[in-house]
Amino acid sequence: MKVVLLRSILTLSLTAFASTHAFAETLTVFAAASLKNAIDEIAERYEAEHSDSIVVSYAGSATLARQIEMGAPADIFISANTAWMDYLSDIDLIHKPSRFNLASNRLVLVSDLSDISITLEKPLELIDHLDNEYLAMGLVNSVPAGIYGKQALTYYKLWGPLKEQVAQSDNVRSALALVASGEAPFGIVYHSDAVVESKVSIIATFPESSHDPILYPAAAVKESEKPTELFLQFLRSEQSKVILKRNGFLTEWQ
Repeated sequence: MKVVLLRSILTLSLTAFASTHAFAETLTVFAAASLKNAIDEIAERYEAEHSDSIVVSYAGSATLARQIEMGAPADIFISANTAWMDYLSDIDLIHKPSRFNLASNRLVLVSDLSDISITLEKPLELIDHLDNEYLAMGLVNSVPAGIYGKQALTYYKLWGPLKEQVAQSDNVRSALALVASGEAPFGIVYHSDAVVESKVSIIATFPESSHDPILYPAAAVKESEKPTELFLQFLRSEQSKVILKRNGFLTEWQ
């Protein structure tokens, strides 16, 4: 009797284990490079509470959107601006009801020189400090941080004088790396990038009026056949908001 009972318990346990893992999924998330620290932490927390695995591919929003357009197997897309999400929405490649804004950010001027003082209201200060060296930014025609950066420089009438000295990178983390390594004395990146890189200092914060709103929309990719609802719901949770705030993002905005 005991042997039969033990066999029954073992059978039920193995069945429950198999059932749990049969429904486990591996979700592929395409996320803007500036989100890396926060999304890595959110994914780790999610995996600790769920059977699904999260695999994240980071790059510039433009690169990721183009890859999705070409059929890359992404389940969720998180962009660093609304334009690239709108682009995929317009060609019917995202599940529109799933879309929401995950976070916001600020745009900052950073330097590897901590004793620099620059006032954005006095544009000549930045020009003088740059001399003939480079200002690191994302690609100004496609990478969101580069687009915002160009808008901010134009707002302060600095784009014309400085455009030949801009070193453009394919994502904002690459631009940050140029400053952190000393290859460029200044860079324009997100506040969330600056606060996780100990080798740079924030010199100034661009006012919101100097550029378009910095929003991070998230959505399920329409071609995905995997259940994305739970992870999208987790992204909107208080746990995720705490992680985003700790990594320099804003979770409340106008």
